[in-house]
Amino acid sequence: MFTVKNKENRGKTDISWLKSRHSFSFGDYYDPENMGFGALRVINEDWVRPGAGFDTHGHRNMEIITYILEGELAHKDSTGGTGSIRPGEVQVMSAGKGILHSEFNGSDTDPVHLLQIWIMPDAVNTAPGYRQKIFAPEEMRNRFRLLVSNDGSEGSLPIKQDAKLYAARLDAGAATQAHLENTRKYWLQVARGGVVAARDGVKMELGAGDALTVDGETATLNIMADAAAEVLLFDLPV
Repeated sequence: MFTVKNKENRGKTDISWLKSRHSFSFGDYYDPENMGFGALRVINEDWVRPGAGFDTHGHRNMEIITYILEGELAHKDSTGGTGSIRPGEVQVMSAGKGILHSEFNGSDTDPVHLLQIWIMPDAVNTAPGYRQKIFAPEEMRNRFRLLVSNDGSEGSLPIKQDAKLYAARLDAGAATQAHLENTRKYWLQVARGGVVAARDGVKMELGAGDALTVDGETATLNIMADAAAEVLLFDLPV
């Protein structure tokens, strides 16, 4: 089954320093019918104003991925992990048995635009950890690049779940493909721009913030950009 998820149906948080759109139930946005998609528990699209951020807080038993679209976010956690995350970099934090961290926009002028992603682990109460890596833009140009996986293959960042995260940056008019198996679940998230996703002659138009879910299908999905676009593809266990 192919299902388009319209960005306007996401949950909302709008406070003085943070604008956020929630693909799944999160925080004050509670929807018991929308608690995730397989092991994918959270996709929050966040805009953090200059000089603001998330104060020190805790997590447990979650694989947390930070994907920056614009700006720069400083990270600090109780494992000793520190760093500034910029576009083209991916951060993975395994919360395990417990971790404290903070995230802050140190710019006086520029907001940070990011995707915060949570994936439920296949093992609990493990040692927490932190990793961060730069992925070269040419590796994602007009093709999917593996960013996160269970085994760290192809230079990806490892997580504690049989899941993969790919990203592609498409030039205007460019296209790429995703080969889907009916033994897996897939979530395609449009981060920027607009694309047309097509299979067997059926076309689905997706704009920034929209998503496409695929469950129980073996197919080749063709993805073409109307204008320059950035898309994320989650390959998840059933």
